[in-house]
Amino acid sequence: MGSPRVQAWLAANAPDLRLIEVEQSTATVAEAAAALGVEPGRIAKSLAIRVGDLVFLLVTCGDARLDNQKCKHELGARPRMLGPEETLELTGHPVGGVCPFALATPLPVYLDRSLDGFDLVYPAGGTLKSSVEVSPQRLFDLVGTRWVDLYRLPEEAPGA
Repeated sequence: MGSPRVQAWLAANAPDLRLIEVEQSTATVAEAAAALGVEPGRIAKSLAIRVGDLVFLLVTCGDARLDNQKCKHELGARPRMLGPEETLELTGHPVGGVCPFALATPLPVYLDRSLDGFDLVYPAGGTLKSSVEVSPQRLFDLVGTRWVDLYRLPEEAPGA
């Protein structure tokens, strides 16, 4: 069963979006891609990040990698992912099910430009077996604070 908080949030704020429930785990990018039958890049992974005193949720393309240089340039410091306990406390969602909907604590939600290449992406739905299908622009319109460029795609990796 999906997160009741996320179900209620979607019903109130985006009734046209549906919570997709699957039998298999969607806790990792690879598991979610396999369970949903999509390429890993379409999985919109949500990470709780701290940069200095700023804590925010970062939503990015599933196969992208955080670029510390881009973070320092755009945010002024190196990023640090929060641990599982702090992530659960701040978001209300377990690691592997973290999504930008129905957050326990109001957090800025940054969407990475790595999502731009897709018409539809799949953020988690608040549990380890749920997702939501949404366009990147609609996701931004619903929960986004700002667009950022903090990740590099696999083809942009050094030596690629």
